[in-house]
Amino acid sequence: MYILCNEEPLWMTKCLSIGGPLEYKGSWKKTTLCRLGLCSENMEILQKPRQFDGFNSLHLYRRWYRCFTTLSSFSFDDGHVERKDDLLLDQFRSQYDGKGPVLLTKLAETWPARTKWTLQQLTKDFGEVPFRISQRSPQKITMKLKDYVSYMELQHDEDPLYIFDDKFGESAPTLLEDYSVPHLFQEDFFDILDYDQRPAFRWLIIGPERSGASWHVDPGLTSAWNTLLCGRKRWALYPPGRVPGGVTVHVNDEDGDVDIETPTSLQWWLDIYPHLPEQEKPLECTQLPGETIFVPSGWWHCVLNLETTIAVTQNFVNQSNFQHVCLDMAPGHRHKGVCRAGLLAVPGKFIKDNENHPSVTMSGWNHPDMSRKEKRLKSSEPLRTSNSINHCSAFEFSGVQESLENQDFSYDIDFLSQFLEKERDHYSSLWSPTNSLGQREAREWLRRLWVLKPELRELIWKGACLAINVDKWYSCLEEICACHSLPPPTEDEKLPVGTGSNPVFIVSGNVIKIYAEGGLVYAVHGLGTELEFYDLLQKSGSPLINHIPEIIASGFLEYKDDIYRTVPWNGKGIPEILVKHYPLEVSYANSCFPLGLWSKQRFGMSSSTDVSDRPIWPYMVTRKCKGDIFARIRDMLSKTDVLHLASSLGVQMQNIHLLSLPPVEQLSESGNNDVKEVVGTCDDATVLPEWQQLVSTLNRRKQNVKKHLANWGNSVPQVLVEKAEEYLPPNMGFLFKFVKDNGDLVYPCPSWIHSDIMDDNILIEGITKLNSSGERERVYEADQEKMNAIHIIDFSDLSIGDPICDIIPLHLDIFRGDTDLLKEFLRSYKLPLLRGGSITDVYNSVRNSKFSRASYRAMCYCILHEDNVLGAIFGLWKELRAATSWEDVENLVWGELNRYQESCTL
Repeated sequence: MYILCNEEPLWMTKCLSIGGPLEYKGSWKKTTLCRLGLCSENMEILQKPRQFDGFNSLHLYRRWYRCFTTLSSFSFDDGHVERKDDLLLDQFRSQYDGKGPVLLTKLAETWPARTKWTLQQLTKDFGEVPFRISQRSPQKITMKLKDYVSYMELQHDEDPLYIFDDKFGESAPTLLEDYSVPHLFQEDFFDILDYDQRPAFRWLIIGPERSGASWHVDPGLTSAWNTLLCGRKRWALYPPGRVPGGVTVHVNDEDGDVDIETPTSLQWWLDIYPHLPEQEKPLECTQLPGETIFVPSGWWHCVLNLETTIAVTQNFVNQSNFQHVCLDMAPGHRHKGVCRAGLLAVPGKFIKDNENHPSVTMSGWNHPDMSRKEKRLKSSEPLRTSNSINHCSAFEFSGVQESLENQDFSYDIDFLSQFLEKERDHYSSLWSPTNSLGQREAREWLRRLWVLKPELRELIWKGACLAINVDKWYSCLEEICACHSLPPPTEDEKLPVGTGSNPVFIVSGNVIKIYAEGGLVYAVHGLGTELEFYDLLQKSGSPLINHIPEIIASGFLEYKDDIYRTVPWNGKGIPEILVKHYPLEVSYANSCFPLGLWSKQRFGMSSSTDVSDRPIWPYMVTRKCKGDIFARIRDMLSKTDVLHLASSLGVQMQNIHLLSLPPVEQLSESGNNDVKEVVGTCDDATVLPEWQQLVSTLNRRKQNVKKHLANWGNSVPQVLVEKAEEYLPPNMGFLFKFVKDNGDLVYPCPSWIHSDIMDDNILIEGITKLNSSGERERVYEADQEKMNAIHIIDFSDLSIGDPICDIIPLHLDIFRGDTDLLKEFLRSYKLPLLRGGSITDVYNSVRNSKFSRASYRAMCYCILHEDNVLGAIFGLWKELRAATSWEDVENLVWGELNRYQESCTL
């Protein structure tokens, strides 16, 4: 037990789980104890090795062997991968791009990095600079370069740490001047995005002998180039769909998240590779200093450093792999599995005729499909290193059937797209968290490509059809335009605009929104509630009506017998077309808006399920508001300009929150008047009925708050994750019910809530244009009157709740945490944050209650928010990564709300 507990990999894992800056102390046990502040009292013990006679372990011997072995036997290169000095662009595209790897020996000849990027020179120039370390740890690890070099010299790890830093251009920007993207790889469709929007794409890689990258397919099915500046690397590659021996692919059937289980690079080369039959071995090559290897989309590869190496690599999207990248973004799991694991991923008779889709072959080298027996084997079986080793790869899926034995795999996009899950709506269904781009960013990316690369629109259209089903939504758009006598969309108007979850098109100054998010019931209530909200605005004469879009038409689209037809609907009554498809009993059928706010509230509390693929979609047509989306021009505005915007937003949010709720006859109030004791007894039914949906939702998330916070990865410090349950109230209903001194209950009243006040839902007058040189310039000086002319759009997520729920996205997204802007907003907002029949009663009953503290309520909403609001908080206030209590976060981020709340009582 002593020996096993002193194993270096055990201490290494413990040390890396801590995260943060790292300085190696000669052993992982000593390093860990030092990081935990325990090193000094254990120093004497550490310096006294113990000897045990008669103990032996084959497992530990193999590990020791991997820690101290040399790799001279891998120095050969039998030429599996072609070597070329250089290629013309046309040659590269016709012979290698999307077809196979190639080594290029002269692409980097003129780079300054060829002479400057030595370990000695880099340490001299950047020794104090921290770089990111790649290792199987959930925590981000950094090491100063000088400390990392010291670690390389001292370590004998089985799986050594290596620098794999995608932010080196920020921490050491002069390194970017030492190389340039080779001419063959300069087309990159992600270049169209701003740097902070695009996925990670370039890495500095430094590693010692025995380190390397285990088997993987590059993220998002991108292609890559890798240039070696120092040392030698051993590469192994398999074509798409050919999973290497010893590797298991897991694809989550809910969100398409891809996870790959693989031995380390060294372990694979030492324990698995020697036992592979010749016909099962991969393509191989040894990369030498100055050489660049190209790895096409979808190719499996594994890299082993034969000596200390320094390299730079970049991933890219070009015309060859664009459709594959778009396919990989689409929701679902089946196509992701097939792209990586080939026909191992197919659960049954799904394959169509493949005669036109030949399988991948290499001249003189061909891997046959794995046998049916191998396909059924699971990776849970231990890998054996005897001569009878079973070289299986596994794909975790439901059983693969024998009917596939004569089918051929192809990486052709037409073949792969057969495996898309047609029943999923690609526009609004859940996307995999490991996608190269999120849904919002992907929509913006495709739109930019469409506008800025008109010569490639045929290709972009194909990609958009794969990623977001744009062909389906364009057919809907054409029918809506025809029904309401709108001009047909032009070529420029064929793709949706914006980043929201519903397809939105702009056609000749009109905005057409199709409600696709959340399935039919959710979408119908979204439209019904929005129409009811507009009706109330008109009847009340609210000035907000001048700051929101004008409705032109609304209704339903139905898909039947391969054609679309429209049925107009103004929110009043229930049309016959909806009765055919609506799965729930309508409780408010006699009200003016039977599918409006109160029906939406009931639906939100209902456990009934919705069917997302019904052939009917609500839609709305509005007049396009003047101005530009704030998100696109915010960087052109001065602080004074944004202060004016904050003031204008305060006025308009006041108008939203003051609007009366619609009347209702059937809301039950049972349980609201007979409860005198609050602490420990509050349940969903003991608050006003208007609050019950919100309370029920918050309590459901609170039940497993640690799991909820785990959805955000490393966004939230672990110490705060552990304290979240203790910080939150025993029941979330405590935030909406208070007790006066005499024991009477006081209930604050809810308000209309927009729910999505973000920088892409605010329009202001445009302030920039492109001059002849392509540079942005100021075209007018903003003034108070112009900044008041704002418009708020996208009311499809309307609900009722706490006004603070609207202030959260305002402060974090629009104001980016600027307290001056929040103060200016509140100055013009002027409304109490808690309102009831008697404001005095409300504030007298809550003055000494933490549950009513505005900052506390805001923090609770953030912790339980359905989106990663906490990621925004810890991104804006980086010092809070070191916070040890939620109170610290609350006070810094939301303390201004308490001062404002106090001012409302004076």
